[in-house]
Amino acid sequence: MSPTPWLAPLAAGPVRGELRVPGSKSASARSLLLAALADGPSMLSGVLASRDTSLIRAGLTTLGARIDEVDDRLQVTPAAELTGGGRIDCGLAGTVMRFLPPLAALAEQRTEFFGDPAASQRPMEPLLGALAELGAEVSQPRSLPFSVARGRFRGGAVSLDASGSSQFVSALLLGAPRFPDGIAVTHSGPTLPSLPHIQMTVTLLTRRGVAAVQTGPASWQVSPGPIAALDEAVEPDLTNAATLLAAALVTGGELTTHWPHGVQAGEELAEVLAAFGAQLTLSTGPDDTRQLTVSGTQGLRGADLDLSKVSELTPVAAALAALAPEPSRLRGVAHIRGHETDRLAALSTGLGELGADVRQTADGLEFRPSRLHGGSFATHADHRLAHAAALVGLVVDGVLLDDVACTTKTLPDFPGMWQNLIGADR
Repeated sequence: MSPTPWLAPLAAGPVRGELRVPGSKSASARSLLLAALADGPSMLSGVLASRDTSLIRAGLTTLGARIDEVDDRLQVTPAAELTGGGRIDCGLAGTVMRFLPPLAALAEQRTEFFGDPAASQRPMEPLLGALAELGAEVSQPRSLPFSVARGRFRGGAVSLDASGSSQFVSALLLGAPRFPDGIAVTHSGPTLPSLPHIQMTVTLLTRRGVAAVQTGPASWQVSPGPIAALDEAVEPDLTNAATLLAAALVTGGELTTHWPHGVQAGEELAEVLAAFGAQLTLSTGPDDTRQLTVSGTQGLRGADLDLSKVSELTPVAAALAALAPEPSRLRGVAHIRGHETDRLAALSTGLGELGADVRQTADGLEFRPSRLHGGSFATHADHRLAHAAALVGLVVDGVLLDDVACTTKTLPDFPGMWQNLIGADR
């Protein structure tokens, strides 16, 4: 995908209105995978249309599932037996490179995984090592590109260090109902990040009748057994919603969106905005849906936040911290150095070049009040970094993103949504 430079539009005044946000990337990936392993066809609505979900759909098809578009829904027909034998493009998507190898360990033929050049830097060793320990044949080195074959794989008990990504645990749990011996997985390292994403995995498993339980502070068990076919609707992506709602905070406006009480860390995400000065109002909208209104009329302030549960929001929190008139500290996110890029280094450098007084810490970032100015911002092909730069650009003229095309990872038309949001014409 060719980089697309983009001048972030400046807001003419307070941003106001209602938001419609596409489906959750995390929930879309999990629902697609479980539907591809189920006992019969499932019909999914609200699945995010993005590069990441297109790649996981293609990967599941390579492994033997069939996915058909029916109007605006997806009908997923599982394979009786996973076949494999092909090549799976992971792009930069952690959900593809981590969720699909355990399925490849069940397939009849060896499956090869490859991705974008930067994908080889994303942590994979703990998951691939666990699969090898459980009997799968996994190539060396254990980073992209790699291959996986069945070998003597049956599942069972395994310990791994998931401090680099909670996706290592979710990957094993999602495939476990099809493992002959299920899975009992224990996180053996330091603090486990993004715990709500593991809780999402367990919830979606149990919805389909799977016996999935948390057996300890950092251990989970999934028993082998059927995965029920289920027609379901994917929730809107609340991380993306929080990103868009932050526009109300930095411009002193007010925005409202659907805010379901479901499988995502909705309360934790909303609390990040509140910590920076947003006023939050939960109400009941049409059809008894829950809505969240974010008002920024009382102004932006600094915050001291542990973002370990909602680390995906760190770039947006960093943008808010860079604009705040008071000091801020973001912590608990050392693991995001291994995301699409080293997000802490990229945020420190990128925001620093726009005038922010920011320094890296062992597990986050610290900000002191500063006056930002326009300039070029390197996104490193990372959608969340692009979101942060766009947010700064609402109130700082002349912020030029070196690439906005990377936002298709989670929002197919981010520039259009962003400009419609603020009523911009440039």
